[in-house]
Amino acid sequence: MKEKCMRVLLLMLLVTMFSVEGVYAAVITVKGTVASAADAIPLVGCSVVVKGTNTGVVSDRNGNYSVQVEKGKTLVFSYIGFVTKEVKANKTMINVALEEECMQLDEEVVTGYSEVNKRMFTGAVACYGMRMPMPDAEEYNHVSENRFLSAKETPLSTFSVDVDAASYSNMRRFINQGQLPPKDAIRTEELVNYFSYDYAKPTGVDPVRITTEVGVCPWNEKHRLVRIGLKAKEIPTANLPESNLVFLIDVSGSMFGPTRLDLVKSSLKLLVNNLREKDKVAIVVYAGSAGEKLPSTSGSDKQKIREALDELQAGGSTAGGEGIRLAYKIARKNFIKGGNNRVILCTDGDFNVGVSSKEGLESLIEEERKSGVFLTVLGYGMGNYKDNKMQALAEKGNGNHAYIDNIQEANKVLVNEFGGTISTVAKDVKLQIEFNPAQVEAYRLIGYESRLLNKEDFNDDAKDAGEMGAGHVVTAFYEVVPVGVKSDYAGKVDDLKYQKVDDKKQRVYTNSDELLTVKLRYKQPDKDVSKKIELVVKDDKKNQVSPDFHFASAVAMYGQLLSDSDFKADASYEKVVALAKKGLNNDERGYRREFIRLVEAASGLTGRAED
Repeated sequence: MKEKCMRVLLLMLLVTMFSVEGVYAAVITVKGTVASAADAIPLVGCSVVVKGTNTGVVSDRNGNYSVQVEKGKTLVFSYIGFVTKEVKANKTMINVALEEECMQLDEEVVTGYSEVNKRMFTGAVACYGMRMPMPDAEEYNHVSENRFLSAKETPLSTFSVDVDAASYSNMRRFINQGQLPPKDAIRTEELVNYFSYDYAKPTGVDPVRITTEVGVCPWNEKHRLVRIGLKAKEIPTANLPESNLVFLIDVSGSMFGPTRLDLVKSSLKLLVNNLREKDKVAIVVYAGSAGEKLPSTSGSDKQKIREALDELQAGGSTAGGEGIRLAYKIARKNFIKGGNNRVILCTDGDFNVGVSSKEGLESLIEEERKSGVFLTVLGYGMGNYKDNKMQALAEKGNGNHAYIDNIQEANKVLVNEFGGTISTVAKDVKLQIEFNPAQVEAYRLIGYESRLLNKEDFNDDAKDAGEMGAGHVVTAFYEVVPVGVKSDYAGKVDDLKYQKVDDKKQRVYTNSDELLTVKLRYKQPDKDVSKKIELVVKDDKKNQVSPDFHFASAVAMYGQLLSDSDFKADASYEKVVALAKKGLNNDERGYRREFIRLVEAASGLTGRAED
């Protein structure tokens, strides 16, 4: 009897020990490198997840990772095109080599009406026998830099406003990966417009107000720099018009991975958190073909929307054109008169089934925008990112374009700038600047190369232009050569052989001290007739500019350095940093300080590239 009691006590002691060990399992930090087994090249963006949990990290540009995990738990290493590997976390240093594979994407996907095999969406089995495409597979429109123009020969400069900032976050992605971005990936106006500036708010009936400022050009002190700022009226989130949104999500094979479809899901959940009961959301997905994943659902049913997002999986080819048509069809079906009707497209832009060319997509979007449905384009992914198609869709579809490189950027675009991203207050916004030849020898518009318009387009209400959302700000810079300043930028031409201008027909210029006149046209979101507002600008030569002027001009200088502008003159990364530090007064969220860190990193990369 005594021995039996001892055995029971011993058994109870062992059970208690194991229970305590389970409760107080040691948490360790596991570090290491993930590389290809074939050539030992580090894998960037490899997902490292604690099995059975949502805890995980992504490997950096050197393939390094660091994750906290209970000792003995299993780590799952997954990367598109490679065999997933599971490793027990029994030590603090674990280096992993992944084998390449041909992966068949044949999972099931749930539509709004039935559960179907993913082959319906793919049309074929996708096979990946290689690692993630490298940046040379990315596509950008060639940027032909704006030149200096003579104020006498070409006194009018006309362009469509641009509130997009995709080029900035895309640039940041390259810098954070340790490489300089391609020159054509840099759209200087989008770098400048990534930041908000303290412009005066509209106070009258117009939803937009013009602000101007003139100072010394920091990269060429003989020239003047003119800043033109636009501020759209602000609307509290609670007072925004009710929204009819359609999430159009690319679930093709190229969207597989933590920085693609996984990030799309997390991003849209942030937006869902801001929805009100009167707002509605539908979800359309496309791969080999398109389907409705979630019928239009009230914003009060957030859990239902989140669950629909969680069920999405990636695989197959990319029928983007078909998805666009279906998304607009559903948006029209649930159209809210006087509301915000919008398709939010989430993709890497790698369309390859049906309508897939840049020109074909432009034509499709131009037709669909007539419905009164606006477009927001959110770009994701790296390696095969098709920036040129994303930009074209946004420009032709009464829309805006952002590149989401991390969840912080998603929060900026879809939470902090929620109203500006999804609620338009002025459409077809155009600027036309008339320069006074008595004061200006030559000028050039910095950036906006893809937004240039003919001078006749300014008064043509049939000509499409940019949109401004609630609270949006737009900034444009002109570099000006004053009269009397020697410069080769304006260029010289021979006297005309077949045309002669006698003294009686010489142009007559006014003696006005005005530098230029800014003219702006806009339409109300539901109207087709534009309204014009004007502002005269003089140069007092006092050179007392605001901190915002310093910072914005620093960003403009940085853009010209990255794109290797013909007109960067005395620009340098050191000057960019020094100038940006004069404009840190308006930096509540730290974006401006992050910019300085990126400039310093780019400077180091430039030196390394030259070596």
